[in-house]
Amino acid sequence: MVTVDNRPLRSVLYMPASNARAMAKARSLDCDAVALDLEDAVAPEAKADARIALVTEAQTGGFGHRRLIARINALSTPWGYDDITALAAAPVEAILAPKVDDAADIEALSRAMDQAGFSADVALWVMIETPRAVLALERIAATAATTRLAGFVLGLNDLAKDSGIAQLPGRAAFVPVLTMAVLAARAHGIIILDGVCNAIDDQAMLEAECVQARDSGFDGKTLIHPAQLDACNRVFAPTIRDIADAEAIVTAFADPANAGKGALRVNGKMAELLHLAQAERLLAKAAAIATR
Repeated sequence: MVTVDNRPLRSVLYMPASNARAMAKARSLDCDAVALDLEDAVAPEAKADARIALVTEAQTGGFGHRRLIARINALSTPWGYDDITALAAAPVEAILAPKVDDAADIEALSRAMDQAGFSADVALWVMIETPRAVLALERIAATAATTRLAGFVLGLNDLAKDSGIAQLPGRAAFVPVLTMAVLAARAHGIIILDGVCNAIDDQAMLEAECVQARDSGFDGKTLIHPAQLDACNRVFAPTIRDIADAEAIVTAFADPANAGKGALRVNGKMAELLHLAQAERLLAKAAAIATR
């Protein structure tokens, strides 16, 4: 099982591994993670060259604070196992695997990473983008206890294609999926990221999706264009008011006069020990963002 760290993960930007300029540009962008993509963004005839380019870029380094993720092709494709074998030589923090359906897929991916020689601290993230995966969310998440699994990434484009569910503004039809995915992830202590917003030029739609995902409990969101970074980073970061409220709760519980108390009145609201824990997590997130 891979330990999840506390660095911010508000924005994860996909960049095609077949595009050298895009990968180079990623080193200067204000994202928390870069996902170099060998799957959807790369044509079949370009996949072998893109794989070599990804390994080279990762070995070159220079990505700074940005977590480096590599999205591979599914193991059921002609490229999946070759991707894993090659990426064992790349200093990535996680492998992102698409098209998983059940717990057996997680076990196969984790086993393949072990056999390829990945270091123990390289995590496995998986796309939740098939109807079968949605129906098996809890069972898939439970494998985090015995495999490299450490993250979920929603893929609503593929899920919409396979299910016939329409991706309408507000994503109302997908709310049950969002909620169940978050609950499964939290039950087993893994990262969860929202899917991409296809409307590159519609900042209002992007912000609405970010707010929806944040309020639904997601850690952050995957993105397809640098123009989406500012809104995503802002929405998933604690506000000045959030920080002030959290500091007030921590200060109140730290007051010797309140020693031993399980509930306090803070700024006109009741604060219990569970709120103290939430406040401490929020302040840790704010500090991590500030340090970055």
